[in-house]
Amino acid sequence: MLYFTESDVRELLPMREAIHHMQTAFERLATGEAINQPRRRLVLPTGSVLHYMAASDGPYFGAKIYSAHARHGAHFLFLLYRSEDAEPLALMEANYLGQIRTGAVSGMATRNMARPDADTLGIIGSGFQARSQLSAMLAERSFRRIRVWSREAGKRATFASECSAAFDVRVEAVDTAEEAVRGAGIMVTATNAKDPVLESDWIEPGTHINAMGSNQAKRREIPAELVRRADWIAVDSIEQARMESGDLLLALDEDGWKDPKVVELKDVVAGGRKRQPADITIFKSNGLAVEDVICAGYVYEIALQRGRGVEMRYS
Repeated sequence: MLYFTESDVRELLPMREAIHHMQTAFERLATGEAINQPRRRLVLPTGSVLHYMAASDGPYFGAKIYSAHARHGAHFLFLLYRSEDAEPLALMEANYLGQIRTGAVSGMATRNMARPDADTLGIIGSGFQARSQLSAMLAERSFRRIRVWSREAGKRATFASECSAAFDVRVEAVDTAEEAVRGAGIMVTATNAKDPVLESDWIEPGTHINAMGSNQAKRREIPAELVRRADWIAVDSIEQARMESGDLLLALDEDGWKDPKVVELKDVVAGGRKRQPADITIFKSNGLAVEDVICAGYVYEIALQRGRGVEMRYS
């Protein structure tokens, strides 16, 4: 059994490869070759929370387990097993694993849902997830203009400067959320906001939005009006979205969940829905364990080829 550090995962899982594997994972979900189990949470009186989620994909199955506390941060681990005989294969530190695959699934959703000619990107948020989202967007296409806004001017300026250098593109920090949103053909929201960070009337026809900041039932980044206005909305799993997708839970009644405009990403990947040029599309990301499994399997295979990872003994 091998042990992988955060730096191992970051080195062995490039964004373009992760996007490729997201496409494969959702194709397999569409055919039934992959199985996903939604996230569950154990909430303690101390404020600590244990999150756990599991899935299988081809030769591998596994579980991501992470603990979190509002004041003390989060700790991520992933356990990878072989499907054939249940042999434990690897234990991975999984913060970067989650960041990369979350960006990658947005990249894959953008490939399948955004207008081909959309060349202006708006980002709300300037944390680690926003950086991974930008990496994924740039792996999928070139942009004429990239604008970012977040609540703290210093953080958004630093984000713009660092990302401009890291990705060799011009990232512009703007003074208001509206400046980031207006005219953007592709929008990314990557915040920990409780309330919407943009307004529906800022979004023009033909825009695609990737929203991934909220995976709690009472938090949202996008307003109910925009959810109802959207022509179609993809979620990585309707079952999971109905448990924790505050953006949708706070906007849709029971009939809204039955609306055919709400689809699963696997059906988009399988060709079940095609956009029209003026469609407003939303990918509401919550994150699935199957995304972690397929990426962890790739990391494990590449590590074996390169002789990486620390051998662990167990009895």
